[in-house]
Amino acid sequence: MSRPGAVVLRRPPAHRLLSLLLAMGLALTAIVVRLVLIQRTRAPDGRALRTYGYDQRVQPIELPAWRGRILDRNGEPLAISLEARDIYADPRSVRDPFGTAERLAGVLGTSARELLPALLDDPDDPGDDTFAWVARHVDVATADRVRAMGLPGIGFLPSSRRSYPAGVAAQVVGFVGTDGEGLEGLEYRYDRLLAGRPGERIQETDPAGRPIAHGVSIVRPPVPGSDLVTTIDRALQFASEEACAEAVAANRARGGIVIVMRPSTGEVLAMAVCPSFDPDRFEDADPTRRRNRAVTDAFEPGSVNKVITASAAIEEGVVPLDREFVVPDEMRIGGFTIHDAHPHPPERMTIADIVARSSNIGAVEVADLLGEDRMAAYLARFGYGRPTGIGLPGESGGLVPPVEEWSATSLATMAYGQGLAVTPLQMAAVYATIANGGVWVRPRLVAGTVGPDGTYTPAPPSPTRRVVSERTAEIVTRMLAYAVDDGTGTLAQIPGFQVAGKTGTARKPFEDRPGYSDRHVASFIGFLPASRPEVVIAAILDEPETVYGGVAAAPLFQEVARYAIRHLGIAPGRPVPAPPHASELP
Repeated sequence: MSRPGAVVLRRPPAHRLLSLLLAMGLALTAIVVRLVLIQRTRAPDGRALRTYGYDQRVQPIELPAWRGRILDRNGEPLAISLEARDIYADPRSVRDPFGTAERLAGVLGTSARELLPALLDDPDDPGDDTFAWVARHVDVATADRVRAMGLPGIGFLPSSRRSYPAGVAAQVVGFVGTDGEGLEGLEYRYDRLLAGRPGERIQETDPAGRPIAHGVSIVRPPVPGSDLVTTIDRALQFASEEACAEAVAANRARGGIVIVMRPSTGEVLAMAVCPSFDPDRFEDADPTRRRNRAVTDAFEPGSVNKVITASAAIEEGVVPLDREFVVPDEMRIGGFTIHDAHPHPPERMTIADIVARSSNIGAVEVADLLGEDRMAAYLARFGYGRPTGIGLPGESGGLVPPVEEWSATSLATMAYGQGLAVTPLQMAAVYATIANGGVWVRPRLVAGTVGPDGTYTPAPPSPTRRVVSERTAEIVTRMLAYAVDDGTGTLAQIPGFQVAGKTGTARKPFEDRPGYSDRHVASFIGFLPASRPEVVIAAILDEPETVYGGVAAAPLFQEVARYAIRHLGIAPGRPVPAPPHASELP
């Protein structure tokens, strides 16, 4: 008999105990069977399971390499890397995604709406929910402001951001994308050399992402990239860009290009393409401005091409220097009428007069003596129809139809630079060949590299080939000097210096149908001093309202040449004699 108020304990029914024991036995059996199956089918030696567990605890983190600099020929920086931070989020640890987005947006200069997706932990997203980029390549001061907020779930990684302190040669140097890869110009062409080799940090962490004491911790340091030393002269590049922009504005042109080369080495001292863009904000620039039109765009050169016609005729001996042609102002060829730039009665002209006065009809008469095969051969020898090999992405080889496809007018029009297309760099290399005594030198932009250990390795010299004899080059130089002294290039004259060069005015073909528009490309390409050339300068304006190369481009050449003389310390040199011309012949 139980006492009043005592607790009475009742034994559960036997069938309940039996059911519980049976359930526990089944669960234990299932666990044992599962373990046996896993060990037999998935990891007979246990290594797969250990690897699986290891992968859950150990997180590799890439350590970016420091990108090499791009320098001018004097060691002045054109592109450098600055210390920065990448900001990331672990959405699992972000306590207030909306509030965090608002606070970050105020510091990072963006909108909270753009940041919010990186801060939200989406349970339906099968991807990695432990890491999301918030901002890349943030300057250190801004990153420190974010760090001071102490926002849960926000982390930082060391990084760098590309900067272009000089702000010049944008189309040559190029730029780097968000992931640190070169996208254009030298940054793209030499990306592997500049980028170096990334390192890696392997850290063992707990589920909360905290390092495990005495756990795995391995660091493989990154290898910095090498510096690229270019042939560009930063001061001359800046002056060329300024002069080009002023000429574009003064002539109401669509754009312009200036190339400055050393003819003996092929070194490009300046390659200005205007209008230009800010490489630090390349994503805001018109893609057409980012293109290096000095190597990617081919144009019909016009009368600057007459230097090839004259060189070929002299080299082949088909035109004595004192031979006089009677040159009308128009000629009928293959059902088409070809004109000189200005009407004139039939005139007596030597080949020097034809070059100096830029007579299309005279060039046609000279080309007739050469013939198609020899003309085609010299166009190829001077480098037309294939890229120069300067090492810039997207370089065009121009367009020269195979001789078997030439029409009845091809020989005539190519003699004065129509019916074929070349890049500005190809054309500059033609004049550099004459300035270098008839030897073509491949244009180059790289002077050498500086390795991570500071060792400078010079680039190999440019390959060369002889195109015409030294005698031919000397005679053509005299013709080009005569063209500046007493021909169409008088606005390129520089007191105290003898300039050798040639004007060009080419009508632009229609883009959507055969024939030519009323728009023009004006050019002047020359070198100085004529007797021992130190620089070749190509000045080209696209669609100037002033039309003619002698009016629009020659003054641009003169402006750049004047600066080059002062900056490079070029001495005047002795003058070269004028070639035989009609006014002095009996």
